[in-house]
Amino acid sequence: MTEIARNMLFEPGAPLRGTAQVPGDKSISHRSLMLSALAVGESHVSGLLEGEDVLATAAAMRALGAQIERNENGVWHIYGVGVGSLTQPQTALDMGNSGTSTRLLMGLLASHNLTATFIGDASLSKRPMSRVTTPLGLMGAEFMNAPGGRLPLTMRGLVPAVPIEYRLPVASAQVKSAILLAGLNAPGITRVIEPVPTRDHSERMLRGFGAQLEVEVEPDGTRIISVTGEAELRPQTLVVPGDPSSAAFPVVAALITPGSEVTVTNVGMNPTRTGIFRMLQAMGADLSITNEREVGGEPVADLVARHSALTGIDVPPDIAPSMIDEFPIFFVAAAHASGRTRTSGLDELRVKESDRLALMAHGLARIGASVEEQEDGLIIDGRAGDPLDGGNSAPTIAAELDHRIAMSFAVAGLNTRSGLIIDDMSPVATSFPGFTDLLRTLRGES
Repeated sequence: MTEIARNMLFEPGAPLRGTAQVPGDKSISHRSLMLSALAVGESHVSGLLEGEDVLATAAAMRALGAQIERNENGVWHIYGVGVGSLTQPQTALDMGNSGTSTRLLMGLLASHNLTATFIGDASLSKRPMSRVTTPLGLMGAEFMNAPGGRLPLTMRGLVPAVPIEYRLPVASAQVKSAILLAGLNAPGITRVIEPVPTRDHSERMLRGFGAQLEVEVEPDGTRIISVTGEAELRPQTLVVPGDPSSAAFPVVAALITPGSEVTVTNVGMNPTRTGIFRMLQAMGADLSITNEREVGGEPVADLVARHSALTGIDVPPDIAPSMIDEFPIFFVAAAHASGRTRTSGLDELRVKESDRLALMAHGLARIGASVEEQEDGLIIDGRAGDPLDGGNSAPTIAAELDHRIAMSFAVAGLNTRSGLIIDDMSPVATSFPGFTDLLRTLRGES
């Protein structure tokens, strides 16, 4: 891994060996700051992901009246103001690259008597927000946004907001969470009907903070989540586990790099987030889950990944919500497997930080993988463990400001013939500060 101006070269080298600790779970980090700001009193959060996305959430909550401090030991102290007591921000809320911050905060503010403007970077400003603004509009919030439902966006909340029953048209933990957060300050009961289960961090944390929340599961698997409004939240002491989305990168790096064995410690193993590990095991990965335990209401474990001969599989569409952010690095694993891997039901990947299906298909093809892009997925014929081949010189991959695209191709470069160059690794700071340093350490480089 050699730095070349803004670009960075990732090339074959020594096996990856040793122990890795990944940053705190991004989803839990966002929610811990938001809910702590709505509790009355002082909450403590350790293990918080201190990437740019989460820091954008912290800055927004400060602008809305919460007092947030970080001590020298890395513990965050949040002094909350109570549900319904957030204050009018004096400037626009700059969300950087964080779609999660933006959508969840819209829900939080929809039932508060204030007006807020959301802005973001070039990547975030391309992402549509209508899937959140539509249900929040039913609750009484008003929105003025750029064409296509995009940022910059100004919203005005309503008090009292209207509790609603809303059936999610697309599986989305962000939309579900936004509605539940809005329901905290709406009189009565707000319900979200979820035909396909998505990550349940919001439900777990809302209960932990003292919200009255109930989940009913129907015979067909549909979940009905109900939250009672005008809630009073209690401050908490939270420990954020390692992010499984981040853990997937050193795990796959070890699986595809000959001679490698990596242990990733303290990884969140919430069953709504572990689809990537189940699918890798289905491909024949030598991936062990050890030291299973519970921390702060979330299951946690250590992962041991060893270089493996992977076999292509058909990925069931219904597993997509439990690994939606991990498909880019999963595609890299599939490109190294024997046989064909088929994925479908991944329309959501086209409206992430980038069109992840198109970027992964194009980039993998550039480095010698056999990829067929479908409307809602990729079909990949793997190289049976042989290194990917970008030609006589290292090709440059355009990550288009998408941190997961950048990290996925960085891992792919470790098992190529001539390496590859990522055009801009800076977006990785949004979710995985120290990513390249971790790869260097695991390869024994200084």
